Amino acid sequence: MVKNFVEELTWRGMIQDIMPNTEAHLLEAMRMAYVGIDPTADSLHIGHLVGVMGLKHFQLAGHKPIALVGGATGMIGDPSGKSAERNLLDEPTLRHNQNAIKEQLSRFLDFDSDAENAAIIVNNYDWMKNFSFLEFIRDVGKHITVNYMMAKDSVKKRLSSEASVGMSFTEFTYQLVQGFDFLHLYRDKKCTLQMGGSDQWGNITTGTELIRRIDSGKGFALTWPLITKADGTKFGKTEGGNIWLDANRTSPYKFYQYWLNTSDVDAEKYIKIFTFLSKEDITALIEEHQQAPHLRALQKRLAEEITTMVHSKEDLDNAVKASNILFGKSTSEDLKGLNEQTFLDVFDGVPLTQINKEDIENGLDMIAALADKGNFLKSNSEARRALKENSISVNKEKVKDDYTLTTADLINNKFILLQRGKKNYFVLQMV
Repeated sequence: MVKNFVEELTWRGMIQDIMPNTEAHLLEAMRMAYVGIDPTADSLHIGHLVGVMGLKHFQLAGHKPIALVGGATGMIGDPSGKSAERNLLDEPTLRHNQNAIKEQLSRFLDFDSDAENAAIIVNNYDWMKNFSFLEFIRDVGKHITVNYMMAKDSVKKRLSSEASVGMSFTEFTYQLVQGFDFLHLYRDKKCTLQMGGSDQWGNITTGTELIRRIDSGKGFALTWPLITKADGTKFGKTEGGNIWLDANRTSPYKFYQYWLNTSDVDAEKYIKIFTFLSKEDITALIEEHQQAPHLRALQKRLAEEITTMVHSKEDLDNAVKASNILFGKSTSEDLKGLNEQTFLDVFDGVPLTQINKEDIENGLDMIAALADKGNFLKSNSEARRALKENSISVNKEKVKDDYTLTTADLINNKFILLQRGKKNYFVLQMV
């Protein structure tokens, strides 16, 4: 029994374009659909998440999802939305990236069960690698006219852009290669639907055209909107670059913070797209948020759901604890529970001074730590005054002027957090 996949995506705001009769086609029986992912890095980033969520909803509706890792298309580079040609990757790099992506996808999709609609992963390099150029232009290229290819938005935008340096033949033929992927999966897997971002509409419909012209078959197309932010900045980007799903590239703390810091307008949109919460739960959350926006109920729930889904409940709990260190009540034990990367993420931008290992091992008095050695305060007299005012903390615990820093104060055997008042932080790093 299949559920109404199109209806589910519609209320979530996840449909931009859809070919006529797609909804009816999907309600008739279990179908197969694919989303292509080019393996240009060894991790997905949150820009890929809409596609991954689309595949998961497809599976939840009783259909069979296919994740196509584009080993062949990744060697070419898709011109869609690009102003310049992409660097091409060699096969060993692509294979490494593909294996890492497969691991990440398995957190979302059921690949391993005996269910009829268990997901599968395919790699278009496997069917493209033995295709000769002459075979391709004879068996595929002759069915699509240059006029048809030139009419695609991705091509027209590149060629008409003032900054454009043109488009190579390699990139121009990308839509034929992607179109053949759809034809191959239609033949080999009975796959009848391709999904992707709205910038992929031209490439996807080239596939449906090949299915019609070569096999007299019927393929369907569905795209979702490209995600934007209300303030006009690019979704999924920070000053440090992409927000990755790999914890080694973007720590769970930074991942959590990204979602926590979304605007009210964006949070209302994102919670429909990036969680599996029901329509009723989301409606209730939005109402709760509107009654007390300052409590940021939407952002908190969004960050909780997506951090747990991409990482784990333990990672979420650690991220919340880390957030409370700056913005709530926390203890020395909370600080010492942070790993080094999370500590550095939490105190990113806080003034840091390196001190010699011997100073800590021999015991460092607070006056020296604050002024002479640490340069946190301007003078010894200012340090004495702050200590007498009881405004100095070491690792979140108040200290007196007779306190001495030792190795017992080290966090991760490396850091000591000094604080004056509520908001002035300073880090000592032992070297």
